Amino acid sequence: MNIRVVLALLCAVAGISGCAVNPVTGNSDFVMMTEQQELSLGRQSYQQVLKQYPIYQDEKLRAYVQQVGEKLASNSHRSNLQYQFFVVDSADINAFALPGGYVFINRGLLAYLNSEAEMAAVLGHEIGHVTARHGVRQQSQAQAWNILGQAVAIGTGVGAAGDLTNVLGNAIVTGYGRDMELEADGLGAQYLARSDYNPEAMIEVVEVLKTQDDFARDQAQKNGQPVKASGYHGLFDTHPDNDTRLKQVIGPARALASGQQLENRQAFLKHLEGLPLGDSAEQGVRRGQQFFHAGLDFTLGIPQGWELLNRPDAVVIHTADQQAFVALKMGEFDARLTPEEMLRKQVGDQRLAMQESFQRDGLSGVTAVIPGQPARRVALIVKGQQVYMFIGVVKAPGSLESEDNQFMAVINSFRALTAKEKALAQPVRIHVVQVKPGETLESLAGSADLPGDKVARIRLLNGLYPSGEVAPGSMLKLAR
Repeated sequence: MNIRVVLALLCAVAGISGCAVNPVTGNSDFVMMTEQQELSLGRQSYQQVLKQYPIYQDEKLRAYVQQVGEKLASNSHRSNLQYQFFVVDSADINAFALPGGYVFINRGLLAYLNSEAEMAAVLGHEIGHVTARHGVRQQSQAQAWNILGQAVAIGTGVGAAGDLTNVLGNAIVTGYGRDMELEADGLGAQYLARSDYNPEAMIEVVEVLKTQDDFARDQAQKNGQPVKASGYHGLFDTHPDNDTRLKQVIGPARALASGQQLENRQAFLKHLEGLPLGDSAEQGVRRGQQFFHAGLDFTLGIPQGWELLNRPDAVVIHTADQQAFVALKMGEFDARLTPEEMLRKQVGDQRLAMQESFQRDGLSGVTAVIPGQPARRVALIVKGQQVYMFIGVVKAPGSLESEDNQFMAVINSFRALTAKEKALAQPVRIHVVQVKPGETLESLAGSADLPGDKVARIRLLNGLYPSGEVAPGSMLKLAR
């Protein structure tokens, strides 16, 4: 396409809304929405987030996070916004923000922080994304290229590439790119300094995140497994490890720092007392090759070598190479229908083959295969007035037959909890102790409810990995 035509189209797109002054830099940014539209986008996105990310129900912890967040926000470039801060009931190491001032931090990340200053650094970084309008700028660029792509499609017959409607959702997982992430680090450090925290806490948080990667790599190598990518904003594609650029963007905040520079470690640790470490009872708990859900009163077996992804809307069990999946989700109960009829209603017009009904342990169910490419194993189990739907599939070029025995093993393992298993369905929780004279990490690890190398995991939990030790009188997070 002629470059002049491309430029003309981009100018036309810019003309739709013009440019807006960045509240942080004072420079003109290309955006395609007003502040009111930004707030509306934030509200809509917030409702979508609540459907995918359950909020951790602890009002004291939520109020504490809100208090610290509001303090930072009041010292930000957009203190006029009404900020809301939430703790997400997820073990993932993550935090994210939506346009308009909605900030979320996972309890999984909170568990590995070691002071209020470090938590403030995470919240300040996310506030930085809001004040610099990173979500809006990225959304606007995507919309502009989408409009341009549509124009190209009209002129050439070639369709626009990709669906750009999920920009915000992608940013929650992968971040906004290194430049924007560094800008958010620098802004967060400024908000820390203006709020009487040490801006160096921003670097401390990056070190906490880096240690998560170090631990995961060391454990994977020890167990002969592949190393998994880290969670928080795609670290370290976007977050450098204490490098020159990070120090440079934090540098200006040092001049703003007061003599006070709060840390508030003890107050922070007090709020972590009893916080679930890993799975929570509301989401279900994995122990070894078994998954327990106290709230719904069921347990489920996990094939050896398979992994479990516990989502708010489904439990997904999959092979290590992610080629075979079996998902469990809630279905719609109808007392007028048999399990066979409910399954037929769930699958709609799709043909069912190899259909078999069963009764066991007070459960009624039916299983079948949906032929096709790929074929799928489906099952429906009625437990009281709850319906559980299973869907198993193998990615091409694999066949259903290669994993169908495993799918059926998972389906057949579904049953109610025994009295003993109800105790196993409770999560491991953080308990803060004061180290006594003569106590060591090795002696304290004896009572910890942690898998694998307990000492290494306690070090990781307390910012001591890989070789730190504890001193008498210090506060230490344990898991029981």
